[in-house]
Amino acid sequence: MAVYYIEQHLLSARVRTVIKDCDGKPVFLLVGSWGTRGDSISIYQLDGEVLASAKQTAFSYKSRFDLYDRYEKVGSLSRLFSISRDFYFIKKLHWLATGDIKNQTYKIYHFNDKVMEMTKETSYRGDFYRIDVSKKANAPLCICIASVLDYWARRESKVDELITKKSVNLQLG
Repeated sequence: MAVYYIEQHLLSARVRTVIKDCDGKPVFLLVGSWGTRGDSISIYQLDGEVLASAKQTAFSYKSRFDLYDRYEKVGSLSRLFSISRDFYFIKKLHWLATGDIKNQTYKIYHFNDKVMEMTKETSYRGDFYRIDVSKKANAPLCICIASVLDYWARRESKVDELITKKSVNLQLG
């Protein structure tokens, strides 16, 4: 099992983000941005080699992302439904991701085997996401998926915030 840490406010931000291992050593670099169709993020080794990427192929409430391992398309990530938890399916890989947006925790399964778990941790240095990956080879792809899940969570919280503001304005007006 491999463990990685990413600063929470940087995971889906439009900046270069360093991903560190459990010893605090830089391991990967996350580059890219979200927001419009065709946007993408990529995970690089520190020597500049692309390891994985996610490209936004549909921009709507049910946006979709194609996932690449190096330059080979390995799957597509889309949201299935949301009740009390969010459910996402990664086609081709047959992975199912579940998420609790309020607590910012996510898990990915391949049948009964856990592929990844993402939790929020707070330390004296700030808020971080801890990403536990069962197979080190899946780490870059899992980090791409974690970034997409964080993007969806941030987008949903912005929509909720907008709805709250509008309802307050209607009540006051």
